[in-house]
Amino acid sequence: MSTTTLAAPPAPPRARSRGVRRRSPLAFLRRWVSPIVLVALWQVLSSAGVIPERTIASPQQIAVTAVGLVQDGTLGTATLVSIQRVAIGFAIGAAVGLVLAVLAGLSGLGENTIDPPMQMLRTLPHFGLIPLFIIWMGIGEAPKLALIALGVSFPLYLNTLAGIHSIDRKTSEAAQAMGLSWPQRIRHVVVPGALPQTLVGLRQSLGIAWLSLIVAETISAHSGLGYMINHARDFLQTDVIVVGLAVYSLLGLATDAVVRFIEGRALAWRA
Repeated sequence: MSTTTLAAPPAPPRARSRGVRRRSPLAFLRRWVSPIVLVALWQVLSSAGVIPERTIASPQQIAVTAVGLVQDGTLGTATLVSIQRVAIGFAIGAAVGLVLAVLAGLSGLGENTIDPPMQMLRTLPHFGLIPLFIIWMGIGEAPKLALIALGVSFPLYLNTLAGIHSIDRKTSEAAQAMGLSWPQRIRHVVVPGALPQTLVGLRQSLGIAWLSLIVAETISAHSGLGYMINHARDFLQTDVIVVGLAVYSLLGLATDAVVRFIEGRALAWRA
């Protein structure tokens, strides 16, 4: 008489959560320790007279000045003017960069025609073109917007073009074999394939847009954060200068965070 040995059922797998280290909810606060320590040290040295007020104001004085600029509307008005300049310049530069990248990426003739001058122009320090912009466009808003647009267009062009070139040739051939029209191929093949690189270029372009704005607002500006900073420089108001620079930095971080959010949503399919 034979006996059948029944195998014991496999042990249930351990919960995956046990093998994953949970991140402490206070972990993000650790990144703020060193900045807080530096600001506190700055305040102590300023109060002790080690750092003269003429060199740079103390954090306490900067905070008081920032509150005053917000209350009298100076900071809000200057910030809105600067945001408007960046928005217009970025829109112009992004449109030019994207259109040229698509034309160069989808056509051999387009690449041979567009890419050489773009590669030549991108090596020029566009801040060095300020005198020519003033001669060509005067000292109004046009040279400021042109400077921002020029700085924005090259990173978007280069990254978008690289993204188009990275698309698998077999995918393009399959789309062509399926009889997709040019608009359909751009929508279903080119845009998804080039989008990751384009978003990288977008983040770089936004950073350059704010850097270009700082320089652009020194061109005979009568409003904006740059004007506020230059006016404070003439009167050695280091607290106002630091407030303006801090707003520039916060605006740059905010726009970068927006692009990262869009990147996470637009590229969710890659996960």
